Amino acid sequence: MTPRGIIFDFDGVLVDTEVAIYNSWVELYAREGQEISIETYSPCLGAGYSHWDPAAHLEKLTGKTYDWDVETPARQARLEAELERNGLMPGAAELLDWCDAQGIGMTVASSSSRRWVEGWLRKLNIYDRFVGVFCRTDGYPVKPNPALFHAAQACLQLPAQDCLIIEDSENGTIAAQNSGIPCCAIPNRMTSSSNLSRAEYFANSLSELLSTLKSARSLHNLK
Repeated sequence: MTPRGIIFDFDGVLVDTEVAIYNSWVELYAREGQEISIETYSPCLGAGYSHWDPAAHLEKLTGKTYDWDVETPARQARLEAELERNGLMPGAAELLDWCDAQGIGMTVASSSSRRWVEGWLRKLNIYDRFVGVFCRTDGYPVKPNPALFHAAQACLQLPAQDCLIIEDSENGTIAAQNSGIPCCAIPNRMTSSSNLSRAEYFANSLSELLSTLKSARSLHNLK
């Protein structure tokens, strides 16, 4: 199978944002004498804070109330400064170039806000590569609900079997399974121990996925 359309998750797939976001919470918790493990934080991966809120958890641990109108912008500024140094995930630029050359349609479907996703896509000069960008704040329920993927598929105007979702999180792979669209899971530093077994395909990196697509080998080699 060579997909005619690709649906990209954003955080952890196109940009290594998830580590920076998690580290920003680790720093805040440490300032308050608390710890937060990846396992505790993992419900946020691929779903934002809709299922589990690290801010509410910190208040529960400390018994304190924080001024989040002050804390959130300060934490955001620190993590964005970290991300400014990183750029795209390895292999992402090459995969986007190849998809453009092959006439493969591309969309983004993310549980993050449009401000966050579109802002970074524009900063990295890749926003115009995508025929559609679909985010939580556009009114879609977050993953594992499949609504974001259905919207992206409709934008591509392709049947599910002609599309491929690229995901990195358990919530994302559940949403992909619920959507009926084939999915390739590519774990990162935050999701390497997550259960990604619901994905049809598995690659260690975007570069490995691109190599398979370029060589016209079946994606079934990525089982």
